Amino acid sequence: MKLLRGVFAALLFTLTTHAQYISTDDSLTPQQLVEALVGGNCTQISNVSMSGWANASGARSYAHFSGAGTTLPFQDGIMLTTGVAQSGIGPNTLLLGEGPGSWEGDSDLENALGMTNTYNATVLEFDFVPLSNTINFNYIFASEEYVQNLQLNACDYTDGFGFLLKEAGTTTPYQNLAVLPDTNIPVMITTVRGEGTCPSANEEYFDAYNGEGHPTNYNGQTVVLTAHSEVTPGVTYHIKLVIADQGDTLFDSAIFLQGGSFTTVAYLGQDRLLANGNPLCPGETLTVNAASNGATGYQWYKDNVALSGETNGSYVITSAGVYTVDVQFGSCTAEGKITAEYTPDFPTTATILQCDDDGDGLTVYTFQNIAETVTADNTGIAVTGYYLTQTAADNGAPKINTASGLFTNTQVNQQLYVSVVNPYGCSGIVPVTLSTPTTVISMLSPIITCDTDGEDDGLFDFNLTQIQADIQAGLPAGMPVAFYTSYHDALVENEPASLQFTNSIPGGQSLYVRASNGADCFGIAEIPLVVHYFGNLQDEDVYLCDGNSLLLQAPDGMAAYQWQTAEIQTAQTLTITQPGEYTVKVVNALGCEGSKTFHAQPSGAAQGAEYEINDFAGAKNTLLVKPKGAGQYEFSLDGVRYQSNPLFENVAAGEYMLHIRDSNGCGPEFRDKVTILDYMRYFTPNGDGINDIWQVENLKSRRGLVVRVYDRFGKPLISIRGEAGWDGTLKGRPLPSNDYWFAVTLENGRVVKGHFSLIR
Repeated sequence: MKLLRGVFAALLFTLTTHAQYISTDDSLTPQQLVEALVGGNCTQISNVSMSGWANASGARSYAHFSGAGTTLPFQDGIMLTTGVAQSGIGPNTLLLGEGPGSWEGDSDLENALGMTNTYNATVLEFDFVPLSNTINFNYIFASEEYVQNLQLNACDYTDGFGFLLKEAGTTTPYQNLAVLPDTNIPVMITTVRGEGTCPSANEEYFDAYNGEGHPTNYNGQTVVLTAHSEVTPGVTYHIKLVIADQGDTLFDSAIFLQGGSFTTVAYLGQDRLLANGNPLCPGETLTVNAASNGATGYQWYKDNVALSGETNGSYVITSAGVYTVDVQFGSCTAEGKITAEYTPDFPTTATILQCDDDGDGLTVYTFQNIAETVTADNTGIAVTGYYLTQTAADNGAPKINTASGLFTNTQVNQQLYVSVVNPYGCSGIVPVTLSTPTTVISMLSPIITCDTDGEDDGLFDFNLTQIQADIQAGLPAGMPVAFYTSYHDALVENEPASLQFTNSIPGGQSLYVRASNGADCFGIAEIPLVVHYFGNLQDEDVYLCDGNSLLLQAPDGMAAYQWQTAEIQTAQTLTITQPGEYTVKVVNALGCEGSKTFHAQPSGAAQGAEYEINDFAGAKNTLLVKPKGAGQYEFSLDGVRYQSNPLFENVAAGEYMLHIRDSNGCGPEFRDKVTILDYMRYFTPNGDGINDIWQVENLKSRRGLVVRVYDRFGKPLISIRGEAGWDGTLKGRPLPSNDYWFAVTLENGRVVKGHFSLIR
């Protein structure tokens, strides 16, 4: 936990001499501090001034520092703070918040950063005249406001600093050089911060949150950053290095400026590096210019070797390397440096080989394989288009339509032109020759097997792993092969078959083996898969008639038969006299084995029948036949139309000859007369010979049945047996027209009641 600065000053004094912490010296004059900052002899310095604050004991807000023997990246330099420079010495145990409210801020800094209400400003200003076209200096921004677990409501607090540059003696607005690389974003607490309670920002430029053992007494800092600006040689500039608290005087901050890093150099531009995402493209040239007014000579170097004859102010880079230049200004030498890297070259040409079944040089290519051929040795490049001519490729139109994914060449060794781009935006055109291979895969022998999976269907689960290995043994080492169900699929590499492959055509089918050399087709060969199966060995149900024998016959054309009976039988046929299961094993001429089981079930002629008759129901009369016997039977009421269902429905009243036959042809038919009864709904006893007698037809066939007739009051009138009927009289006297009732008790005990009309 950091402690507020105050009574611990004596303790701090003892720690300043510890080797792992920085040391400070605030006795240097402003001129001496600037001289410690400025390196080389190519910069003329004048008009140096310094403003800041000193505490009661004379300790100043600025000082020279030494980082020797510490982990601070700078060996020495100067530091500007919003408190006391001496208090910035490690360890990081005290929370710095020094400086009175009367110590003012800086309006130029506020204008540059768009902030207000600044306090405790320390300012170093001077004029300089550069002899070359660029100034650089290195710095680190450190602050107590870098608190990892800061309260969220304090995330917007930030101290500010700036390196403000303009031409001396002008009213031109200051340019702030303390910005993030390649941006106009000023370096502040809120713009450069690591992960913590507050959201991170540009974290790649944040170094760390500090523990107690840090060389400084600040909570965190940025990485080493470089302030940079192009300048005009010979022109006087004014620079103002300023830092201030914002909002209050708490949480001090500091700028560490590397000693000797303020230099004027020949700026040759940004390094062109792969890591930076801005390398040079294949074939691209880069002109770098170090020309400066007043320069007396130039010498260019590549990789520290002087380039003979390259003594002009500019140089054209055509290859990768580290390029430097010495620019002479009399006795002063300014240096410039740039590193150039190139992206890998695009292929100058490419050839793809695709198999050709008829050898005419015309075949089907896939755009995917063409792309793989172009990009094989240059990962990261992408194809952006395909063209038929160089002119079309140069113009970017017309493109070949690639929607189908396939292209059929129209000329032998036809060329396509493929446009490509790499991740850095470099583009190129690669001519690709569409050719065919001269290599072939030797004829492959059929793979022959018996259908041994227990289902005699001609389908078999092939394990192609060993077959694949056998094929590869005859090819160049390491060449992959894949199987396809058609030549076209093999040609365009569409849906390769699994190495655990089941044929879909009974008896077998052909697969096509493709050997590939990268994106090239080495060869395609057909490999027949043959599955020998019987196809006629399905188990069979047979029926054995009572008292008879049955001849079982195995399929024709087998090399061997073996009936699995108590005593093995080897004939094609077997005579049986008992129901049961009989299995025959067969072997065909190819040695494939199979078996067939006959399920012999008993059968026989019907030995009789019982009936359930539901009559006296008009159109709803039914007859259910219950045959006696072991067979499977068919039934008919006319001897012509048979049915397997023993239930007859909607049977009209009448006398029928019932036929019962065994559906397996066993024995004679069983026949029996069956009568379906019904009654007349009315009768007219008027002597005209039509409906003069009311009766139940065919009643005589149902011996023992008696029909009793009643009047509507339930008085018995007459009992009828057999074919007898009622003429509508009682004791010789005609009864009147009316409804009359009857009742009859059937053989199964069912009582049928109904009524009919007597009409006179």
